[in-house]
Amino acid sequence: MRATEVLMQEHRGIEQMLGIVEAAAQRLEQGKEVPAHLFEGAVDFFRGFADACHHAKEEERLFTTLEEHGIPRADGPIGVMLAEHQEGRRFIRGLAEATERYVRGDLTAKPLLIANGRGYANLLRQHIYKEDNILFPLADQVLLPAEQQNLVAAFDAIEVERTGIQEHERYHRMIDDLKQLVAGWGN
Repeated sequence: MRATEVLMQEHRGIEQMLGIVEAAAQRLEQGKEVPAHLFEGAVDFFRGFADACHHAKEEERLFTTLEEHGIPRADGPIGVMLAEHQEGRRFIRGLAEATERYVRGDLTAKPLLIANGRGYANLLRQHIYKEDNILFPLADQVLLPAEQQNLVAAFDAIEVERTGIQEHERYHRMIDDLKQLVAGWGN
């Protein structure tokens, strides 16, 4: 498997969690209740998996390897991806702060949950599209098969160090559980 395929597979899980958050935002907007644990789980997933693991694989390994092949960081696709990672972190901080308030029963946090959840989802959906359709095909053109395999091994190491194998599986179970919860809403 190529390193880019690993990252694209991870994108599919991230997109599932984005869909959960979008459904929760819509439900809140309709004046209906959403269990606080949904937002707590989403923040955990976005921080622990999407950022600390997935984005680390990109930032620390893939992007640096692409730079070695002459793909520029500044004024190029890597710079755009890095800027969007930073913007995403701002949305997650906002979502986390709103979630903390919501958990304490502060219903004035609902508009912030909606705004940060939707903002992050919109940003990341566009970001994933650019990576899947522009950056990763470019990477596949310039990376040698041995480099792809080295990246896959480095990705495995990051996953073990940052999240652990059990955490990865826990995140997948969380997605499945939250998808069931959302499906029960019948939006």
